[in-house]
Amino acid sequence: MTLVEHLVSICGPQAVLDQEALLERYHHIWKMDQPLQAVAVVLPASTQEVAAILQLCNQLKQEVVVHGGLTNLVGGTETQPHQLVLSLERMNTIEEVDPISKTLTAQAGVIIENLIDAAAERDLMLPLNFGAKGSAQIGGALATNAGGLRVFRFGMTRQLVLGLEYVLPDGRIVSSLKKIIKDNSGYDLKQLLIGSEGTLGIITKVVLRLTQAPKTRSSALVGVQNYAKVLDLLKHLDKGLGGTLSGFELMWQHTFETMTTPPSIHTAPLPKDYPYYVFIETMGNDPENDFLRLETLITEALETDIILDGVLAQTQRELNTIWQIREDVSVLAAQAQDDQHFDISLPIPKIGSIIDSITQELRALSFVDRIFTFGHVADGNIHFIIGKKQNSPEIIKAINEVVYRQLKENNGSVSAEHGIGLHKKDYLNTSKSEVEIAIMKQLKALFDPHQILNPKRII
Repeated sequence: MTLVEHLVSICGPQAVLDQEALLERYHHIWKMDQPLQAVAVVLPASTQEVAAILQLCNQLKQEVVVHGGLTNLVGGTETQPHQLVLSLERMNTIEEVDPISKTLTAQAGVIIENLIDAAAERDLMLPLNFGAKGSAQIGGALATNAGGLRVFRFGMTRQLVLGLEYVLPDGRIVSSLKKIIKDNSGYDLKQLLIGSEGTLGIITKVVLRLTQAPKTRSSALVGVQNYAKVLDLLKHLDKGLGGTLSGFELMWQHTFETMTTPPSIHTAPLPKDYPYYVFIETMGNDPENDFLRLETLITEALETDIILDGVLAQTQRELNTIWQIREDVSVLAAQAQDDQHFDISLPIPKIGSIIDSITQELRALSFVDRIFTFGHVADGNIHFIIGKKQNSPEIIKAINEVVYRQLKENNGSVSAEHGIGLHKKDYLNTSKSEVEIAIMKQLKALFDPHQILNPKRII
């Protein structure tokens, strides 16, 4: 039997795509015009089918690339003609929302926004919030340990996971779908899978920890003179809000101007000439006082020259307008030819000077056309989107080296939330020591001795 015939025997003929059917598939939602390169696509509907597929591929030494929502930004879903694509899109069932334990159990192919909505129907909240939530699947978010706009308060995706089910490269199923918060019984193996980018196993189900839905959500947008004042504002708000600060996002002036100038559909609630813009979100449970508390703190910041200007969202529509400016990254990507995306982490006090230094070096490169800078400054994560007048492997490498050059000496990270994938492997040593990388290679060899699963990612 051929590989395709074996796959059909496991999942059925409708769940295996090859030949002409591949022309309608792609490896990224931004590259739908590029037909998928693969020997076939298989769409399992259960953990047991995933296990049977991997057992077969392990025996045949057939390379497998896992696909979810196809929003990965580091080449994690890129494929070659000889590789099999395993897509989790059919495993899209929310199995349970438990309001007593405040947990949600779901298959890995569920779109994150659907999880958020399901939790909200029970007056609960899944704190994951990032621009791709309408396309990204929870399995991919787990595999990459996704971040987003509320990491400052709620942590990365791994902080929201109580239980996990996954399939090892040899087809063995590990099922630990626990709802308990405390489990100190030896190694926490699920944490190895979270953030492993599908190189150690395929996540098929998850138990997520929810929180009680807040009764209030308030937002403000402010203009700030310099980075030192940005830090003063963060301290001022964090101290004054009593744990309700849930978002503190920073955008540099040129990025804000681009986001709020045609052809963008977004309009600017503030003048466009302030050096920095901070997007602020609070979530609380005191409808009478939460907005007033934020308003008082913004007024105090204005009176003490911490900020230059500010506007508070008076309605839900105004709140959405503010956050659409921060979240709609497609506006920037559309204006950055041959765009390169970066998501570095730096110690918060050093962000201002290091980003200024990187920006100055980038501007000195003749082939750099656009530089957009923004990020989750309260957790140290800054994004660059860089457009070029021309493109080549040498140009890509030159820009990478400028952005990554200062990370190692400043104890930063080459990836805050996107992962390493295929594109950042050469720069892993800016964030990990030789010993750490050696251990990572040993783990890969232990879990996947035939190197079949998401090959050549990370290491």
